[in-house]
Amino acid sequence: MDGDFSRYISESVELDDGPPALYQLRTKIINLDRQSDENSNLRSFTVGKRNHKYPNKTVLLVGATGSGKSTLINALVNFVMGVKFEDKVWFEIIEEEKNRPQTQTQTTAVTVYEVFGFEGKTVPYSLTIIDTPGFGDTRGIEYDDVVTKLLRDLFSIPDEVDSIDAVGLVLKATVNRLDERTAYIFNSVTSLFGRDMEQNIVALMTHSDGTEPTDALQALEEAKVKCARDENNEPVYFCFNNCQKKNIKNKKAEKAAKLAFETSEDGMKDFTEFLKQRPPQSLKTTVEVMKERIRLTACIQNLEGRVRTIETKQKTINKNKVKLAKYEEEMKKNKKFTIDVDEVYRDTEKIESGWLWPVRATTCNNCKENCHYPGCTWAWDPSWCEVMKKGRCTSCSKKCPVKDHVKENWKYVDNIRTVKKTHKEMKEKYEENKTQSEEKTSLLEDLEKEILKLQQQKMKLLDEACQIIEKLEQIALNVDSVFTYVHLEFLLEKMKERGDTEKVQKLERMKRQIEEKNKAAASYFTKCINFVKNKIF
Repeated sequence: MDGDFSRYISESVELDDGPPALYQLRTKIINLDRQSDENSNLRSFTVGKRNHKYPNKTVLLVGATGSGKSTLINALVNFVMGVKFEDKVWFEIIEEEKNRPQTQTQTTAVTVYEVFGFEGKTVPYSLTIIDTPGFGDTRGIEYDDVVTKLLRDLFSIPDEVDSIDAVGLVLKATVNRLDERTAYIFNSVTSLFGRDMEQNIVALMTHSDGTEPTDALQALEEAKVKCARDENNEPVYFCFNNCQKKNIKNKKAEKAAKLAFETSEDGMKDFTEFLKQRPPQSLKTTVEVMKERIRLTACIQNLEGRVRTIETKQKTINKNKVKLAKYEEEMKKNKKFTIDVDEVYRDTEKIESGWLWPVRATTCNNCKENCHYPGCTWAWDPSWCEVMKKGRCTSCSKKCPVKDHVKENWKYVDNIRTVKKTHKEMKEKYEENKTQSEEKTSLLEDLEKEILKLQQQKMKLLDEACQIIEKLEQIALNVDSVFTYVHLEFLLEKMKERGDTEKVQKLERMKRQIEEKNKAAASYFTKCINFVKNKIF
């Protein structure tokens, strides 16, 4: 054995006597979210102790189940440790999951792997690897949203991860097209970052035979994935083989294993040199992009809810108008005569618990609105919710202070009830807000004015939603994000009803751009949204 790994072998758990001999590294485990081992979804596994005289490089890895991400993480660790083929030894920092069904192979945690104490073996820096299991998980976009929030939490922890040197998009070198799920994963990730991150996003090709991955590169091009480009405007990529730990049973197997090891070693040399040369990108912009997306998305959801409330009120008023027109004269003659009228009232409804965490809504007691639902599952107090900024809500109608909000397992809903009212009782509702100078009008005229007033409010809310969509698309690297896609259908429908040709054309253009540039991702996202809607309704 050329390398001196006796200390790490003695401290590790032997998994297979090989060759190569396989060992599970002993690590220091910290629950970064301060939860119990059973509930923690943000954990770090550390080998060695950091020496701050050496720089540290941080890599964020993203890929679908079966892409070879776990093997790649272990290969990176072994390369940094200085493991050679002749050593006939292989270490694992992450246990590769073989026997679980594909739907269960992804854990619910974002995991940080830190490798210290090997500076100078092969690279002049220590290494931090962030593993993001779950993007594109078969449990759907609700799960992906959790992963996004966990990343945001990780990036917000002081002195934990303040910059990223590379984002690795992990895919097999043999793929000839990106399936909908993988395209959605990569779209989701590029949507998280600011524009300054593009030149740090690279493709990491696994299961490579050492030749140029022409088909995989073409698949990246067709999917229009945002990533770093070389001098020929080609995606920057690095190739790795996934057979380094395969048992060597004879001379023929040894020859194949050596070739596989050398393929990965060449890829590691090139990738770690890229890390050495590429300046790190601060996560300050990324965290702001994430927070702003959460706020703007919550704002759109709130606006959509308020528009639906207005439409419900308009329908009930129109229904009441028909009844009033039939009985108004009789009601005027007989003051005690009543008719059944519908009225919209705001009520509360219990929220069903989620599959991972209890689902709770941030609501405003003053506006009687849902300010953030669903979302911020980690925020057990309204002051922690991302829709709060400088002590006030960015979502509710009056932008009320934090103190006016609660975070509970219920949300506001609109219900309709039928009540009996006299002409006088109905009239009082509209007369009480009139000034002395305003003319007295009939109840039917009051109802017409109320409908017009509601329509004006609705138009204002729709305009505000469109402005937020535009802002949402300006702040991130991936300006044609599928996260915006879900809101376009709603706004398009309302703008068509309104007859606003200019806005319809603008929204349709935005929708086409998303479908053209991220066709597969948009298709996957739409399927997930429809699945969720069918479950709920």
